[in-house]
Amino acid sequence: MPLIDHHQLRHIGRRIFVAAGSSEDEAAIVADHLVEANLKGHDSHGVGMIPSYLRNLAGGKAAANEKGRVVSDSGAFIVYDGARGYGQIVAREATLLGIARAKENGVAVVALRNAHHIGRVGTYGEMCAAAGLLSISFVNITDQRPAVAPWRGGDARFGTNPVTVALPGPSPDRPIVADMATSRIAMGKVRVARNKGEKIAAETLLGPDGQPTDDPNVMYKRPRGALLTFAEHKGYALAFICEILAGAVTGSGTMRPERIDNESVTNGMLLIVIDPGRITDRAWLVDEIKAMTDYVTASPQRKADEPVLIPGDPERIMREKRIAEGVSVDGETWREIVEAARGVNVLVETPAS
Repeated sequence: MPLIDHHQLRHIGRRIFVAAGSSEDEAAIVADHLVEANLKGHDSHGVGMIPSYLRNLAGGKAAANEKGRVVSDSGAFIVYDGARGYGQIVAREATLLGIARAKENGVAVVALRNAHHIGRVGTYGEMCAAAGLLSISFVNITDQRPAVAPWRGGDARFGTNPVTVALPGPSPDRPIVADMATSRIAMGKVRVARNKGEKIAAETLLGPDGQPTDDPNVMYKRPRGALLTFAEHKGYALAFICEILAGAVTGSGTMRPERIDNESVTNGMLLIVIDPGRITDRAWLVDEIKAMTDYVTASPQRKADEPVLIPGDPERIMREKRIAEGVSVDGETWREIVEAARGVNVLVETPAS
């Protein structure tokens, strides 16, 4: 496949979502979110998700033009029901509400439930950082087959359960964003490897027999394989805590047996937004962040072509590269997008080299 200009990808995505029933504004938000994930190197959460979204929409498991609603509001504490709207829409609305409330009260705790796939969680952290705030997010997933094995376990019992921490960085265009799945890799990266015909790194996957494997296809069979958590028992502990905070505390639901195998996607998110200016002098904080950034990144490089970075830098570097060169979409993923587009009467042509 040739490299595809991000403007072209956005246009294709917008056309598909409008044809599937979204308003122009909604289609732009969802498509742009997916393309931004590609630009930042997270192809697992990029345009390759379009076929899944359209399947869920057709099956009544996702809702177009649905912004969700506040179901409980006690000032700093808000419960937001996504009403099965596209996650990029309802999580954005919930985050904007959290930002406004944190600016008003100094802190906001937003419990998002019943949302369709919210996409790359770092997006919402970046929104908070751009507003001068810090945020902590915990996300879980239900209505799917579980994908990640617990520590010492031989089969999957929960999802990839990402955790995100974001805050303003040493400059306005360089927020600090740590956005990570608690599994060794995101499930979407397994999909990308399968589509490319590639193997998975050792000590990442278990086969249905509970034994290590490098074959991504085990995650698409029955019985299913399982991803391992990062950092062994430490990643597992964080994944479990994430499941409880995002699933039980929010009221969205945990990955218990009756919420498994629906082949849909339901995300719960517990979002905590804090105004650091209520804690310490903002100018002092910015100076500390800049000084620590300069100190850490001045560490001698172990490899000449690998400078020391801060969280968020890899995404910014990749974004600049892909804006300049284009986005690579593997042949199988592109075929799936073209087929999905055809299902809503949109013709997508393969870009010229």
